[in-house]
Amino acid sequence: MSNLAPELVLAGRLVRLRPVVRADHAGLEAILGEPSVARRWAAPSDAGAAADWLSDEGALHFVIEHDGVVVGSLQVEEELEPDYRFASIDLVLTTEAQGRGLGPDAIRTVARHLLDVRGHHRVTIDPAVANQRAIRAYTKVGFRPVGVMRASERSADGTWHDNLLMDLFVGELT
Repeated sequence: MSNLAPELVLAGRLVRLRPVVRADHAGLEAILGEPSVARRWAAPSDAGAAADWLSDEGALHFVIEHDGVVVGSLQVEEELEPDYRFASIDLVLTTEAQGRGLGPDAIRTVARHLLDVRGHHRVTIDPAVANQRAIRAYTKVGFRPVGVMRASERSADGTWHDNLLMDLFVGELT
């Protein structure tokens, strides 16, 4: 379940972001289980991939809808300490939704909310270095590479991989 107010819905050009509800769990489990999606994440616990994705109670969890169909999920973690205030985002999209501009639209939509409404000055994202499709999508939105975080995330096969830290500042959103 999401810790978002149920009325918080963000509308992009192509997508709509709304808080996750219990009825979304089975669909998210299916999306997270798709081979092209699952290979990017650690192997799920016994609770399941959706429960793992939604387990951080401090994060804001959205589903990504396109034409009324859930095509993915997006989560936001916020550092609220005034001297460090920033947000970090991550997302998953069903294989069918990839490469259609839905990911950049979802990222742009939530980044605008984080920068303009929530008052963050910076937003970060950290895709796997090998995930060039995601890196291109984030670059389209205005994210810039900061540096490689070596062996920063464990894959489903148990190996560690590098991630690219990218950030976006107020005024850089495209």
